[in-house]
Amino acid sequence: MSLFDLLAVALGLSMDAFAVSVCKGLSVRTLRLHHALLCGAWFGAFQALMPLLGYVLGSGFAGLIGSFGHWVAFFLLGFIGFNMLRESFGPDDGDPDPDFSPKAMLPLAVATSIDALAVGVSFAALKVAALPSAGLIGVVTFACSALGVGIGNLFGARYKAMAERAGGAVLMLLGCKLLAQGLLA
Repeated sequence: MSLFDLLAVALGLSMDAFAVSVCKGLSVRTLRLHHALLCGAWFGAFQALMPLLGYVLGSGFAGLIGSFGHWVAFFLLGFIGFNMLRESFGPDDGDPDPDFSPKAMLPLAVATSIDALAVGVSFAALKVAALPSAGLIGVVTFACSALGVGIGNLFGARYKAMAERAGGAVLMLLGCKLLAQGLLA
């Protein structure tokens, strides 16, 4: 696999994390560098770890992973997106603190990196060097996610409720997309 191919894979895998980071940026009134760094670190780390885990599991488990991974991502993203939509129609609770705690970030990081697990299995089958490939995926995802927080914050300040609805819808659509891809594969 060429460097160009690996970059394309890294960018493709980072798009889910980018979209979720945009949603996280929507809820930040005063953007601070640590918001972007936290999203980048969580999503970059999981996008790097999942291909390594997939590589270790090997191609023998590809059928098992492919049979339920899309359902896990669908339920996690659907649940999170539904809650965002529901909250956007509720009363304005003033100036909410966005939740960047491990309790909030862990399910998002897992949900957006499920597809990277399957990529890791394919890396094992193709005999791709796992560590440098996973590192590249992590770095690209870190950068895209950190940028996504800033983009979300820029557009979310003026249109908070509408932006929360759009963010929730995006998460739910991402879950549906992953489910459809899994069922049609």
